[in-house]
Formats: sequence, structure tokens, C-alpha cells
Amino acid sequence: MCLSIPSKVVKIDKEAVTAVVDTMGVKRKVGIDFIADEVKEGDYVLIHIGYAMNLIDEADALASIETYEEILRLMDEEQKRHIIDEADNCSAVT
Repeated sequence: MCLSIPSKVVKIDKEAVTAVVDTMGVKRKVGIDFIADEVKEGDYVLIHIGYAMNLIDEADALASIETYEEILRLMDEEQKRHIIDEADNCSAVT
């Protein structure tokens, strides 16, 4: 299962139609094909299967991230590892 955690756009490559995003401290490259005309550095986006699908309001993004952080604080290490392993199965742009 892929969780769509709000991610902050830190760098955009318009030529490659990709962006580097920060998802709770983890940076990765994602496709921005669906929102290329509207996304800018500093925006928050929701990602699915390696593509930024839409923009999300900063206040909503930060509230969601806070909720995810609280969930992580309540989990034990085995539960966290399981979620990370599942997330690795979500496709990403390379």
C-alpha cells in the first residue's frame, strides 16, 4: 500500500519534468507531468506511484505530517520496518 504523505518540493527540473521532494526528511525524485504548469519550489504535493498528482495547501500538509509523526511515535520498530518495506514496493521515477 502506498501512503500519500505530503511532500515539499525542493527542486524542479522542467526539462526532465521531475522534481526532488522531501517527504518527512527523505528526498526522492518524482514525476511532475500532471502538475508541471502549476508547481513551484516550496509547494507541497501528494505523490502516487512516483508522480506528484496534485498540490496541497501548506497548512493541510503540515497538519497531515504532524499526524503521521504521531502515528510513527506510537509504533514499535518492527511495525515501522514493515511500513518502510511496503513503501519500497511503490514505483518511483528514476
